[in-house]
Formats: sequence, C-alpha cells, structure tokens
Amino acid sequence: MENSFTMAAYVVAGVLFILSLGGLSGQESAKRAVWYGIVGMAVAVIATLVGPGAGLWLLSLVLIAAGGTIGYYVAMRVQMTEMPQLVAAMHSLVGLAAVFVGFNAEMTINLVEAAKAAGEGVEGAFALLVAKKEPIEIAILKIELSLGIWIGAVTFTGSVIAYGKLAGKVTSAATKLPGGHLLNAAAALLSVVCLVWYLNSGAMLPLLILTAAALFLGYHLSMGSGGADMPVVVSMLNSYSGWAAAAIGFSLGNDLLIVVGALVGSSGAILSYIMCKAMNRSFISVILGGFGGAAGPAMEVEGEQIAIEADGVAQALDEADSVIIIPGYGMAVAQAQQNVAELTRRLRAKGKNVRFAIHPVAGRLPGHMNVLLAEAKVPYDIVMEMDEINDDFPETDVAIVIGSNDIVNPAAQEDPNSPIAGMPVLECWKAKQVFVSKRGQGTGYSGIENPLFYKENTRMFYGDAKASLDTLLTKIS
Repeated sequence: MENSFTMAAYVVAGVLFILSLGGLSGQESAKRAVWYGIVGMAVAVIATLVGPGAGLWLLSLVLIAAGGTIGYYVAMRVQMTEMPQLVAAMHSLVGLAAVFVGFNAEMTINLVEAAKAAGEGVEGAFALLVAKKEPIEIAILKIELSLGIWIGAVTFTGSVIAYGKLAGKVTSAATKLPGGHLLNAAAALLSVVCLVWYLNSGAMLPLLILTAAALFLGYHLSMGSGGADMPVVVSMLNSYSGWAAAAIGFSLGNDLLIVVGALVGSSGAILSYIMCKAMNRSFISVILGGFGGAAGPAMEVEGEQIAIEADGVAQALDEADSVIIIPGYGMAVAQAQQNVAELTRRLRAKGKNVRFAIHPVAGRLPGHMNVLLAEAKVPYDIVMEMDEINDDFPETDVAIVIGSNDIVNPAAQEDPNSPIAGMPVLECWKAKQVFVSKRGQGTGYSGIENPLFYKENTRMFYGDAKASLDTLLTKIS
C-alpha cells in the first residue's frame, strides 16, 4: 500500500512536470507553468520522504530546510542579468550529485558483497535492494553508476567553466590546451578503457581514473567554446544534467528521477538543436566543443564611430514613422527595460509603428529579453522574433540598438574568419538610421569588433543605457 501511494504520487508529479515544460513555451502561460513545477516537486519530495525506505527524518528535514533557505536567499539576491550564471551553477550541482550517488552505489555494492561473504545481513533501503539483485543485475547497476558518474563529472566541470565565462571570471575566448581535440579523444578513450577495467575487476581505481578523465573532458570542452557560443553550451549542459539525473534514477531504482531526468535531458537537447539552427552552428560541434575560434585573421574595420546626443536622436524619432528596438544584455545590466517601455508608449501614442526585434540568444540565455520586456509590460504582440522581423529593416526609418553587440554584428555575414561567421544576426544596418546605445567603444562579450558602429547611417548614443534613455525621454513628450 505504501509503495502504491508513492507510485501514484510520482505519476502525479511527472504529469505536473510535463505540464510545466509545456507551459513554458508561451509568455502568458509561463507563470502558471512555474507553479506546476513547484507543486510537482513538492509532491515528489513528500512522496519520497514517506515512501519505502523512509528514515533519518531529522537529517532529512535539516537538509531540506538548509537547501530551501539557501535557495530562497539566492533567488531573492540574484539579478536577471545573472540568470545565465545561476543556471550554469545549478547544472554543476546536479552533476556533482550524480558523481556522489554513483560512488555511494559502488560502496554499497562492496558492502553488500562483503556482508554476504561473511554471512551477515545488511541494513538500509538501498542496501537491501542491492542484496536482492542477481549477478547480471549487479553488472547492469555498475554500468548505470559508471555512466552516471561520467556524465555527472563532465557536467560538473563543464558547468563550472560556463559559469566562470558568463560571470567574467574566466576568459570568454575559445581556449584549448596543446593537442586540442586529440586530448578530448584521448580522455574519451581512457574513459571507455576504465569502464571495461572496472566491470571486469570491480576495483575502485578505474572508477577514480574514469572520473578524472570525465572532469578533464568537461573542463576542456567548455574552455574550447567561445563566448558568443556560451548560450548553446549552457543549454547542452542542461541536457547533460538531465541525463545525469536519469542515470541516478536507474542506480537508485527511482522511477520519477528517470522520468524527470529524461524530460530535462531531451528538452535541453531539443533546445540546443533549435539554438544551433538559429546560430547556424553544427549540433555535433557543440557536443564536441569544436567551435568558437576564428579560422584566420579577422577583417579590418575602417572608418570612425560618430557620436550623437539625445537631441539628435529625439529629432530622428519625431520624424520617423517606423521604429524597431533591439534590446540586449547591456539593457539588462543597466536595468533600462522600464525606460524602454516608457519610450515605446510615448512613440506609439504619437501614432508611430514601434516593434521589438529579439535574437534567439539575446542576453546570453534564450527568452531573457522577452522576460525583461514582459516585466516592463511591453505588449506581447509587438515583440517579434528575428525570423519574423529581419526582412522589415530596409523599410524601417529608425533602428535603436540598446546594449546589443554580437547579435547585430555584420561581420557574421561579411567576414568568413570571424568567430561568429555564418551566425544569423539582426540586420539593423539596413534601416535608414541606426542609433546604438552603448557605454563606450569596447567590443562585445565575444571580443569581436563590430563594423556596424562605423557605418555611415549609424550614430553612437554613448552612456549608460538607463541614463541615456532618461535624457532622451525628457526630449519626447
């Protein structure tokens, strides 16, 4: 009866997780979808606590309280601009958990075998489960825990490096050790050799070497990806963390972990594939960490950046009939979304056609800009995806770029040696006039010079985005 309740609760939780994922596909349903996920996780935790093998109540409650407190503190403290870093950090914890669970399963197998040899009994729900397994089932369990450890270790170090790159603590340039992909291949081959060694000997040493090889592989794959490609890498790491969770589920015999892990793993892989198509990247290259570096010397940019003051921007907007606004990470950093929304309201009140152009990876995370604009109450129907609006730039009077760089860089089309060569970008330079709100003359996150800033129809509106828009709003009634 106890087991039946747990299984029923797991089914309910699984359905809620599926509804949560489905609801996140739309802005209007996302808030409800988040609550589906919260309730589903609560049901799963309660069912696990009261289900078969329940025990250590005090320790469990202490750990839940500690985790909940830390999670609440982080959620209240983190800024929207830090969400990509937070996601990467969370992935690393899932990977580390998979490694710990895998080694715990290995030690439990050894304890059970030692107890059987001594004619003694075992205690603990997992130990009792292992004791009932046949030799072939133990072999399968060893394969499962090995895969869980390997995937978890790759996810852990890969996510830590991704966090460092997104937070600016590690260089965003694609960096490989001497040997490049040969080192990755050697680490993968060593992992396979250690797996065979472990399955035949049952010793701990090959498992430790396999873990070290996987830790190196995760580190080197993430380091080999350039800054412009980190959104795709983070999405792939999300997929890896899901498969790591599924491997944990197989090791522990927990059906819900298997289902949830498969959901996260498959949805992360699908998202990565969609993003690769949007960025014109090879899906296989993402997995192998084989992109992000230039193939040769970058094209030289000629000309000079011409600055403009708020009066000039206001006059151009007053004369324009159609305006496209392109928000980016700089807008998020400056917390300028409310100012952008107010500018939009004033321009639309004058009868002007104002729309937003959103690149799939704007803000270093899919949907980042959509969330900020929704927060500022910008109407959903004027927020357009890149494919919907890119062809409209030639008929647009004014394009305003706010804190974007790489996603509006013509080098993606004009320079075959550029690290972002072939990546679809918003072709704002085709508008009659382009105004770029930017702090200074520095390069973007990927460290690539942007020819857009030197074009004849581009003017640089220098300064903090929020302060610049505050000044601009005083000129537009």
